[in-house]
Order: sequence, then C-alpha cells, then structure tokens
Amino acid sequence: MQYISTRDSSLRYSAAQAIVQGLSRDGGLFLPETIPALTAEDLQSMVGMTYQQRAVKVMKAYLDEFTEEELAEYAAKAYAVPGKFDDAAVTPIHSTHHKTHFLELWHGPTCAFKDMALQMLPYLLTASLRKTGEEKTACILVATSGDTGKAALEGFRDVDGTRIMVFYPKDGVSEIQQLQMVTQEGSNVDVCAVVGNFDDAQTGVKTIFSDEALRAELAGRGYFLSSANSINWGRVLPQIVYYVATYAELVKRGDIQMGDQINFCVPTGNFGNILAGYYAKRMGVPIDKLLCASNANNVLTDFIRTGIYDRNRPFHTTISPSMDILISSNLERLLYLLSGSDAEVRGYMEQLNKTGRYEVSKDMLEKIQDNFLCGFCDDERTTNAIGKVFSHGKYLMDTHTAVAYTVMMDHRAATGDATPTVVVSTASPFKFCDSVLTALGVQDQRGGVEILDQLAEVSGKAAPAPLAGLKGKARRFNQVVEKQQMADVVREALV
Repeated sequence: MQYISTRDSSLRYSAAQAIVQGLSRDGGLFLPETIPALTAEDLQSMVGMTYQQRAVKVMKAYLDEFTEEELAEYAAKAYAVPGKFDDAAVTPIHSTHHKTHFLELWHGPTCAFKDMALQMLPYLLTASLRKTGEEKTACILVATSGDTGKAALEGFRDVDGTRIMVFYPKDGVSEIQQLQMVTQEGSNVDVCAVVGNFDDAQTGVKTIFSDEALRAELAGRGYFLSSANSINWGRVLPQIVYYVATYAELVKRGDIQMGDQINFCVPTGNFGNILAGYYAKRMGVPIDKLLCASNANNVLTDFIRTGIYDRNRPFHTTISPSMDILISSNLERLLYLLSGSDAEVRGYMEQLNKTGRYEVSKDMLEKIQDNFLCGFCDDERTTNAIGKVFSHGKYLMDTHTAVAYTVMMDHRAATGDATPTVVVSTASPFKFCDSVLTALGVQDQRGGVEILDQLAEVSGKAAPAPLAGLKGKARRFNQVVEKQQMADVVREALV
C-alpha cells in the first residue's frame, strides 16, 4: 500500500517512508492511498482475540512491508509486558448503563490515551528506519497540549537511533502533566516550555519541519527530523485498533450483536483520535455516528455545524487542557478523504494560513454531517458532570471524559437517539486532581503531588502507580522560551 500527501497526491511513499518522514515536505499529512476493508467475517474472527492479536490484524492491513511476525512482536512489547498496562484487557470497558459504555484508554504507563499509540510508534519507527536504510539519528519533535509529550517521552526513552524533544505551552497543562514531563528520565530526551498556547507550539514545530536550511544543517550533524504527534501516520494507525477492538469486545460481552450499529463520543482537540474512529468506520466497523465533543474552544463544533473553520476567536484556557486547541491538524486528512482532491485541500490550508479561516463546499459539509455530530461543554457543565456521575454510581471521570459524556447526554436529550454509545475516556482523573476534587466539592486542596493522595482518599480510588511514583522525583528540565526561539533550541540541543 502506498501513502500520499494531502497536498500533493502525486507523491508516493511506502508506509516505512511515511512513518520515518512524519510530515510531508510540502506541509501536507501522509495518509494511505486506499482504505482496507474488514468483512463481517473478519470482525467475527476478532471477537475471540486478545487486544494484541486484534492490533496485528488491523495494522497489517495498512503495512504491506511489515510481516505479521514483526507486528506480533511489537504488539507484545507495546501492550503485553507485565506491569506496563495495569489492566490485562489493555483497554477495559466500563458500562454505567446497557447502552452507555466508557472505553478506558488510560491504563498505560503515562495514564492517558496517547500511550495506545506511543507505546507502538517507537517499534514502528525504528523498524522503518531499518527498512529505509536510514543511518542518521531521528530527532523527534513533539508539540503537546499535555498528554502526548509524556507518552512520547516515555515511549522513546533511550530508544537507539532516536532523540526526542518536547515543547509544551507554559501554564497550559495541568500540574501533574507538567511534573510528568519535567522529571522524565532518559539520556535522549529534552523538554522545553513555550510562552503561548498549544497552537503556538504546534505551529513552531511545523515551521521547523518546513525549514529546508535547518533540515540541511541538522543533516550535516547526522540528524533528520521526524514527528510523534498525530501528524505522523504511525500515531494514527494504532488508534484505529481500539475502535475495531471495542466493537469486537462489545460483541464478545453480549452488549451488542454482530452488525448492530454503535456511536462513539470522543473528546476532541487535534482531531486525531476521532479521525481514527472514522477510519474504522470506513473499514467496515458498524459505527453510525462519531460525536465530536469540544470544550469552550469550540472551533470544531462550529465547523461541523456550518462548514466554516475559523480560528479567529478567543482562546480559552480550560480545565480540559488537552483540548485547548484552535488549529486541529488532523482535520486536513478528513478533508482529503471526503474530497479526494489535493488541490481543494491545499486551497483550504492556504486560506487558513493567510486569513485564519476557510469554508468547505456544500457537498463536503453534507458528507461531514453524514458521519459526524458535534457539541461542546464549558467548564461549569464539565464539573457538574463529574460530580453527578460519581454521586450516582461512584464512577470517576477526568475532565476530558466529562466533556464527552455531557455532549453525549445533550445529543440523547435533543434527539432521543437510543443507539448504544461508547464514551472514549482519554485520561485518568488523577491527572487533573484539582479540577476533579473541585467537582467532588473539595475546595481546600493539598499542593504538589500530595493532591494525588487527597483525591484517592475522597474518591476511594487508588492513584495509578505511574502518577504516585512522581513523589520525590527530581525536576530535570526548566527551560522556557518564546515561540520564535524554538528552532534555536533544536539547534543548540543537537550539537
């Protein structure tokens, strides 16, 4: 299977080449030229499989030059090493109602859904380096709104042939998220705060990728640039797996029958997670609607409702910081999938760069609305949802999951839709202790990592071991720079 750029479909790359490069040199995103199909028989065969086996079956459909044996080895290392995930199911499903299910994607080493892809990506990338004959060191640049950074740092820690640099928005992540990053161990890792928001950090990384002079300079030092953000196809592909696996698991549990339609409601910022769900739908998983849930930064809600993408609006710092994003990079892939036109996508992206907005065609909007529903939720309603769900059934949600839950309930109230729905739960509530404690009525809160114990005492839930282990860890990284200095940080680090 060949991979093409959203902005120049005449370019053709192997999967290994696309994963190594990360971002196309024309600024576009790589995506597979075709979408493989899963038959009902294929889905039925996965009902009795482990998560690792399901991962191999899905990923092999996209990775021609990887053998099943290779992928089985990577899946075992990513998901089956004892102690790496604290639940043998890897992605357990918690049901609060026979038609309401929470897909918990936060049982990995950094307690966020990014682990599902970033425990796999290092194996895909290092294998791709071998397959393409690349001998330079991969310098992996990451912009994070909170969770990707730690997951990428942990995934690539001390991986041969790689160096990883993470940029996060100063004052734009939770205290626990920041502690996870700045205490990161490993000889090949760097972490730097950026004055500004996530969009500033993400734009800075994209600018570095498109700087030909800088790429040439780094090549002379023995480095090439790659990405662990969801702009890299190697990030999106492992995420498709859990949508397919969830359907198979619900059939296995008897919650649905094979062929029944389900919905997914996904807390959404950069559009990578929900895009993976769309790929699963296009492959043949019986998904009816994908509910795109936003916080107060509701640029995606407005886009799905009107067809107008407009980032020229106030930026809100919320209690669901991983969704505090106004430029949703992976939306570009959806635009190509629905239009099939690199020229059309290129035009939209040029308008976004020049004016901060674009409007899609009526036909494009109809296609989007055929597959996606949307809604948004402010901090007050997010807080209320956490408290209400916990008081009713002692189920504890983080702030991002609460946004999705609220949007799902709004949709049901407005439409009467009784389709079984999976809320994609993207982070442990212990990553956002202060906001969760506030939702539980606790105003007098402890400082630092002691707040983990406080939430455990109040909720009766144990803090995940990776977060509890932050106690006493030394801070290694303190650098803070303006967004214009990000390229200089890369230069100085790669000497």
